[in-house]
Amino acid sequence: MRAVIQRASKASVTVNGEKISAIEEGVLILIGIENLDTQEDIDWLTNKIVNLRIFNDEEGVMNNSLLETNGDAIVVSQFTLHASTKKGNRPSYIKAARPEVAIPLYEAFIATLESKMDKKVGTGVFGADMKVELLNDGPVTILIDTKDKT
Repeated sequence: MRAVIQRASKASVTVNGEKISAIEEGVLILIGIENLDTQEDIDWLTNKIVNLRIFNDEEGVMNNSLLETNGDAIVVSQFTLHASTKKGNRPSYIKAARPEVAIPLYEAFIATLESKMDKKVGTGVFGADMKVELLNDGPVTILIDTKDKT
């Protein structure tokens, strides 16, 4: 499972011209799911995300977590995070999970994150053509891969 976590001053997701999710302070999480991912990956990754110290304290130092700031989150599925560009110029997405595997894991990721944050999170629509807007604060962008925990 791969995630791109972006600290946001605001973010939103629009599908078919309708804004379906919007947040102010918090994180936009782009999540890529592969066939080998499990609930163990979800638990580890959601714990890492809610506890990342990427928000400024009163002295302007990145010392606070999403939980400490009571920030919000939007989760957007993005199979292209598993693109392989080793051969040629057309990315291969062979490692990205097919919808029958990815959708239940995506939904479990959202449910687990909501449980750890003790609030609803915004989402995209799995497989839809989405317009994602982000005002990246910092900018702060973190890439995490559950297959590379060391």
